[in-house]
Amino acid sequence: MLTQSISTPLTSPKVGPASHPAADQFHAITGHAGLVATEFSYRKDEEIYGEDEPSDYVYQVISGSVRSYKLLSDGRRQIGAFYLPGDVFGLESGLVHRLTAEAVVDTTVRLVKRRSLEQAAGVAVQVARSLWTMTAGELRHAEDHMLLLGRKNAMERVASFLLEMDRRLAATGMVALPMCRRDIGDYLGLTLETVSRALSQLHADGVVGFSGARQIVLRNRQHLRNLDA
Repeated sequence: MLTQSISTPLTSPKVGPASHPAADQFHAITGHAGLVATEFSYRKDEEIYGEDEPSDYVYQVISGSVRSYKLLSDGRRQIGAFYLPGDVFGLESGLVHRLTAEAVVDTTVRLVKRRSLEQAAGVAVQVARSLWTMTAGELRHAEDHMLLLGRKNAMERVASFLLEMDRRLAATGMVALPMCRRDIGDYLGLTLETVSRALSQLHADGVVGFSGARQIVLRNRQHLRNLDA
């Protein structure tokens, strides 16, 4: 959870552009606006910001992975999104965060002050357009997630998730899922047992293979696409 000012971070930051090779639209925005981004590192399961905390910063994942989630009144957890290297998160329509954000694994993020971005967008069309594109992407993901939870059965949800991660991990150069099966279940609205059964069935059918605790090899993408159709 970020409670200190940029000048006194929880961990020693590296100021300036990061060297991660992921597509870096966010860095281009901050560079065009003349803003200084700061990096923070978070340990596995460490909170980056909490629900209802002021949304003073906008973040980008440099390495690792982040999950956003909400705890329901009955104690269950609903994960809203996973963010991988290059992804931007923390963009809010209001003044506070609606979800909590945590590091899935040891993670480094870059952040800039939201107010600075908003001021830059007010005078630079390119910055405003880029921020709108990122916000529209978040909206599109939320709509896709809503349809997944509302209209697909358990196997279809797992297939959809594997295809999404296959596409996104390939873009970042990552080869293994950073999240555990419980995380997957909380994202898909399924129990841990249901996720495990679905993966076991896909493995028995020769659709996926397992290599290590979290490495899932997709052997038949077309079968997954048929399930996800």
